[in-house]
Amino acid sequence: MARKKAAPVADEPYDETIVDIDVASEMETSFLEYAYSVIYSRALPDARDGLKPVHRRILYMMADMGLRPDRPYVKSSRVVGEVMGKLHPHGDGAIYDALVRLAQDFSMRLPLVDGHGNFGSLDDGPAAPRYTEARSATAATAMTRGLDEDVVDFVPNYDNKLTQPEVLPAAIPNLLVNGASGIAVGMATNMPPHNLVEVISAAQHLLANPEASLDDIMRYIPGPDLPTGGKIVGLDGVRDAYRTGRGSFRTRATARIENVTARRKGIVVTELPYTVGPEKVIEKVADGVKNKKIQGVTNVQDLTDRTHGMRLVIEVKTGFDPDAVLEQLYRTTPLEDSFGINNVALVDGQPRTLGLVDLLRVWVDHRVDVVRRRSTFRLGKRRDRLHLVEGLLVAILDIDEVIQVIRSSDDAGAARERLQSVFDLSEPQASYILDLQLRRLTKFSRIELESEKSELEAEIAELEAILADEARLHGVVSDEMAEVAATYGTPRRTVLLDSAGGTASSAASVPARGKKAPALDLEIKDSPTRVLLSATGLLARTSGEGADAPVERAGRRHSHDALRGDVAAMTRADVGLITSAGRLHRLAVMELPALPATDGPPSLSGGVPVSEMVSLEPGEQALAVVSLAEDAPTVALGTRQGVVKRVAAGDAPKNGDVWDVIGLKDGDAVVGAATAAEDDELVFLASDASLLHFDASLVRPQGRAAAGMAGIRLGAGQRVVFFGVARAGTRDLHTVVTVAGTGGALPGTGGGSVKVTPYELYPGKGRGTGGVRAHRFLKGEDELVLAWVGEGPARAVGSGGQPVELPESNTRRDGSGTPLPGPVAAIG
Repeated sequence: MARKKAAPVADEPYDETIVDIDVASEMETSFLEYAYSVIYSRALPDARDGLKPVHRRILYMMADMGLRPDRPYVKSSRVVGEVMGKLHPHGDGAIYDALVRLAQDFSMRLPLVDGHGNFGSLDDGPAAPRYTEARSATAATAMTRGLDEDVVDFVPNYDNKLTQPEVLPAAIPNLLVNGASGIAVGMATNMPPHNLVEVISAAQHLLANPEASLDDIMRYIPGPDLPTGGKIVGLDGVRDAYRTGRGSFRTRATARIENVTARRKGIVVTELPYTVGPEKVIEKVADGVKNKKIQGVTNVQDLTDRTHGMRLVIEVKTGFDPDAVLEQLYRTTPLEDSFGINNVALVDGQPRTLGLVDLLRVWVDHRVDVVRRRSTFRLGKRRDRLHLVEGLLVAILDIDEVIQVIRSSDDAGAARERLQSVFDLSEPQASYILDLQLRRLTKFSRIELESEKSELEAEIAELEAILADEARLHGVVSDEMAEVAATYGTPRRTVLLDSAGGTASSAASVPARGKKAPALDLEIKDSPTRVLLSATGLLARTSGEGADAPVERAGRRHSHDALRGDVAAMTRADVGLITSAGRLHRLAVMELPALPATDGPPSLSGGVPVSEMVSLEPGEQALAVVSLAEDAPTVALGTRQGVVKRVAAGDAPKNGDVWDVIGLKDGDAVVGAATAAEDDELVFLASDASLLHFDASLVRPQGRAAAGMAGIRLGAGQRVVFFGVARAGTRDLHTVVTVAGTGGALPGTGGGSVKVTPYELYPGKGRGTGGVRAHRFLKGEDELVLAWVGEGPARAVGSGGQPVELPESNTRRDGSGTPLPGPVAAIG
């Protein structure tokens, strides 16, 4: 029990009156009053317009101030002051925060305030209200349209000096479209945004079919549509929320794997989960890497700008599978987040938890009531106007007598009474005639009045028909809904993924509730692969199964480019790249882009240019890729001046990324290289069209610094245009391709003739000899500009990798060629 002392009154003796009260009863009463105030007046939205009182007062006051979308911006402080001074007796900070949220396109699916200035981001707050400006967004006009037509009830403000709408007309289903969040006393609400077009379609269906089921409605609203896009993984929780008003779902960022550099893959995030900012993601990733909970990430950069939008780049460490790293990030960072749905809103002043159908029905009923009240208001206005027009027409028909009656009356009251008596007019009609301006008493005014009367009668008949027929009233409501969807609707942004889906980075990897997620294998497995070098200088590797397939499957035939060389390797191994300068560059296989697995041969258009993987000198070209394994075959090299050399690639130094494999003389360069076993044959083709091949065993392996030995004897002014290796056991499948032209012309820039001949037609000779003729020159041709020997079928390409058709095989080894259909830059 507690006691209260009565306060003393001035100039009166102190009265020590004590009132006994029950503390429990007083606390209960005070707490209930406070709880009711928070629930009804602050924290929960009304299910009809989806607005809390502060948001409703902001939109109403902006409309009252004339801050329409076509008017200039005003300081946000002015709006806050008007709202606080007239309608909302709370702090200016709370009002400004509410105004800011209405303007944020990452918070609202359909912003209701058009903000100018810094209205904040997902990571940072807005500027002070004195620095920002605001006006109503176009969608806000649909929320407040019709307030002057008695469509909603008005209630007194906090000091009973002004009135404010109890609810807005809300032509937009704002509660579902923009969602809501709030914490009251003993309850809270958290509702996700949805797509306007989908919600309107569902509302129209419910209006036409009041008994529609949840399944019927979900045909139109399959799930939330978040302002920031992203993905929703698993729809079971969404369906639970739509049925009961409570549920949850997982949101995921939209990400893709890209080459951020020539050697490194990266995860590029373009959309984040709802309410998650990039700084929060970066912080969590950094903490995870520091605590060793996240592996395979080397750097995170926020490259977001106003031109390209969201772009968060997460670099993946070499040797790690980007898809597995992304899945790890989904598990350990806000790139995957959960959203708990709690559809609590005020219905008839009482908080209720509503399912999707109930939410829609409340708004549809509200719109029907708004249109009915608006039609009733307009009907009354038009009837009143018709009554006045009819009185004016009576006065104009006998205007002279009307003037005489007025002039002969003592005062306005007497004139009004006499007009009513003489012309059988009502008091409003008589008063209106007394207020009539003389310029209205023209013949043209009479025509206008008769036309206006006809229009008013038609409008009155239409409004009466709408109010008399419920189906017609619903038709008007549905048409207005369709107009709103067409005016303010936008395409869906959020992708919905069913939990039964099978995508690697979607629901397939989501563990069941209560079960621990399986461990991820982040590192790229050391599996067999093939490293490919194209004729136009692209490097790539095959993925998985392509490594064990025939070389043809691994890349000799494809729709773009031709293969210059390939070598079998392991994913986590190194290979060597031999260049025309006689150097060997070490390459990590896993740093090369993996061509996607296909049913047919892969296209090397997905490769990376050699220049992005190694540093080449001016004029230096990549010629071949070779294995660096200790048991790998020797590598044979042939130079422009006819020198041949075999070197053991497996003897590569343990340290260093580049080293010389042949000592070249001044002016000489390597023209070809390939692995060669003892029973293989080495092949030279010179510019005078002589072809020489001999056993590789005739060339003993030498050290890296050796200059090699004589391979082919060249005539004066001649050079080697091709050097290669013919594999033992497959020589009957090898083909010789020779392209003749004019000396000095660069490959791929001129015409000429081409000849395709079986390799087996050419007899072998000893090392250091001149070989046999492989091509007879036509008029205007004086040398071979391009040649190739290898396992067919051969493929010729232009400078851009486009195919050039080759003729059928010719059995005359020293015959002339046929004209080229186009310039040839390389053969493979």
